[in-house]
Amino acid sequence: MHEMSLAMGVLQIVEDAARAQHFQRVRSVFLEIGELAAVESEAMRFCFDAVVRGTLAEGALLNVIEVAGEGLCFNCNQTVPLAARHDPCP
Repeated sequence: MHEMSLAMGVLQIVEDAARAQHFQRVRSVFLEIGELAAVESEAMRFCFDAVVRGTLAEGALLNVIEVAGEGLCFNCNQTVPLAARHDPCP
């Protein structure tokens, strides 16, 4: 489950940002996850809840925003929407 290591990384970023702004508590976190990222949102929430215990983000709500997949087409040099990796350029 690579979501655990991702959640630990998110927590580190959140803690660094919170300390830089002199926050004593974090109540919510907004996280964008791309459709092609191979990350399960529910697993990410579960892991986040586990890693924030005992930190300034304990009890924080993880708000996952799912972002559509996209890629750069080397033929037309445009960013195009993708439903799956290696989809052809429309």
